[in-house]
Amino acid sequence: MRLVILEDYDLASEWAAKYIRNRIIQFKPSAERYFTLGLPTGSTPYGCYQKLIEYYRSGDISFKYVKTFNMDEYVGLPRAHPESYHSYMWNNFFKHIDIDPAHAHVLDGNVEDLEAECQAYEQKISEAGGIELFVGGIGPDGHIAFNEPGSSLVSRTRVKTLAKDTIVANARFFGNDLSKVPTMALTVGVGTVMGAKEVMILITGAHKAFALYKAIEEGVNHMWTVSAFQQHPRTNFVCDEDATLELRVKTVKYFKGLMHVHNKLVDPVLSIKDQ
Repeated sequence: MRLVILEDYDLASEWAAKYIRNRIIQFKPSAERYFTLGLPTGSTPYGCYQKLIEYYRSGDISFKYVKTFNMDEYVGLPRAHPESYHSYMWNNFFKHIDIDPAHAHVLDGNVEDLEAECQAYEQKISEAGGIELFVGGIGPDGHIAFNEPGSSLVSRTRVKTLAKDTIVANARFFGNDLSKVPTMALTVGVGTVMGAKEVMILITGAHKAFALYKAIEEGVNHMWTVSAFQQHPRTNFVCDEDATLELRVKTVKYFKGLMHVHNKLVDPVLSIKDQ
């Protein structure tokens, strides 16, 4: 497990974007061999997406041979609704890059048979060869995707009822009107993300500090689903200084002492111009 500590949100976002860029370029994707990327929504990954768009526009990376699988989507919210995760991904990332729309997968929360949609999603991931790199974010209660506290740590893609804390946290996107916030969602499971070859979890802000503490300094606990990734062979937690406020001083000092190693993962930053 790596804990990569950057000074602030912007630097954490840039480090994560460089890491994704390098991983895709090192993979050498082609029409016969796509790079599969798991993606989150929300405020945390926004800065990372902006950096990736910047790298695409400068000609340093292409998403032509990348397939993406998003973590989750609300149930019953029209796809065109500004707060649907379809809308978020298209407006904040997909429409700005060269990805084939057919290869940008987002769960559909408006189908009649939600269970079948979830099973089909798992099948698509499997047919794509599994996820090379799954990027995620967490909530203040340590949930990843919509795997709320108490979720099975071997769960697969399924329908989930959202916790009250999550509904309250998301109300800001719906004019602070709780009655407008969806109460159910489709989500990949903890086991789905654990099945990826590599995981990178972005954690920024003081309000996520206790969740980061639970994720890395205490044991695996289904009440803090992000803690499951202690047991993944290749987990990268990327955070800012504010997110480390609940960690022991010696923990922070230990991982900061490894930053010269971690930074070799993004320096030099690769470019398709050099291939």
